[in-house]
Amino acid sequence: MDRPARRNALGQQLIEELTAELERADRDPATRVVILTGSAPGFCAGSDLKELAGMDLAGMGVHEARTAALARSIALMNKPVVGGIEGFALGGGFVLAVSCDVVVSEPSARWHLPEVTIGWIPPWGIQALVARVGPVTARRLVWGADPFDGREAHRLGIADYLTEPGETARSAALRVATRLAALPAQAVASTKQFFAPLASGQGESLDAWANRLFLADCGHPAAKATLNRFGVRV
Repeated sequence: MDRPARRNALGQQLIEELTAELERADRDPATRVVILTGSAPGFCAGSDLKELAGMDLAGMGVHEARTAALARSIALMNKPVVGGIEGFALGGGFVLAVSCDVVVSEPSARWHLPEVTIGWIPPWGIQALVARVGPVTARRLVWGADPFDGREAHRLGIADYLTEPGETARSAALRVATRLAALPAQAVASTKQFFAPLASGQGESLDAWANRLFLADCGHPAAKATLNRFGVRV
C-alpha cells in the first residue's frame, strides 16, 4: 500500500487496486506467497475519513462493505498472505492486518482499534480478530481504550512473529514467506482451504451485522461529533 500522504488509508481506489492485485496473485501459478505491507510511516491508518466526508451514511455503508469483502477474500485465497506491520496498524488497518494468514510486526509498532472511543463499532472484520484471540479478548480490544505495541500484539496472538533487531517488517515478512514458498504449493493451498471456514467462520454475516450497527451508531452524539469534524453528512 503506497499512499504515504494519507498514511495508507483505505480509500476507494486503494480498495479496488488491492482487490485486483490479490485476485491476480492468486491466479498466477508463479506466485507462491503474497506479502502485504504499507509504505512509511506505517502499515495502514484505517478508513480514509476525508474521503468518507464526500459520502452520505448509505455511501459510507457501501464503502465499508466493499472493504470488508476485500479483507474476507484473504482467507479464501489459495496463496498464503503474510502481513508486515511497522509504524502503526489502526482501525481498519488493524483489522486488515489480522485478516492476513501470518502477521509479522515490529516490536514498536502501534496497534489500536479506536472506533468505539470515537463513537462506533468497527464495521467489519471482527471475526478475524476473534479467530486469533477469542471473543472475550476481542471484545476488550474492540472497546479499544488503550493502544499497545507489537510485543503485546505478539503476546496476544495478533502477531505471529516479531522482527529481529535492525530488521524491517518487509524483510521479516519476506523471510517468513520464503519458508512458506519452499513448501509444496498444493499442500499449502489444501491446508489453507481446510482452515478457511474455521478462521473466517460467519465472517460475511457478522460483517453485515456490524455494518448495520455501525450505521446506527453514526446517528448518536459521539459519532456525529467525530463525523462532523470531517464534514460527513449525518
